[in-house]
Amino acid sequence: VQLVESGGGLVQAGGSLRLSCAASGFTFDYAIGWFRQAPGKEREEVSCIDNADGSTYYADSVKGRFTISSDNAKNTVYLQMYSLKPEDSAVYYCGAMKDCALHLPNYWGQGTQVTVSS
Repeated sequence: VQLVESGGGLVQAGGSLRLSCAASGFTFDYAIGWFRQAPGKEREEVSCIDNADGSTYYADSVKGRFTISSDNAKNTVYLQMYSLKPEDSAVYYCGAMKDCALHLPNYWGQGTQVTVSS
């Protein structure tokens, strides 16, 4: 099982980024969640998509600004982030789990850094 994130970087406040999570080694009907962890803070769940039925979850802090989507042909989940704020700065991880309701992945990627400058 392998999850590989990409797409992080440095962006100014108000800008946009798209993160990708490429999955391999398991059936893609897993749920894929995006989590983030800023220095000195706990890891928090940002969004999740259940590839079995397409249902999605967003944390209140990102609703209306982030969009999660899945390309099953590419086994890739995307997190499109708009109107980025400095408080969105963190290492972003994707994780795979059986169901978004579990909120706790069995498998994790290595993370990608997102830095939003003010």
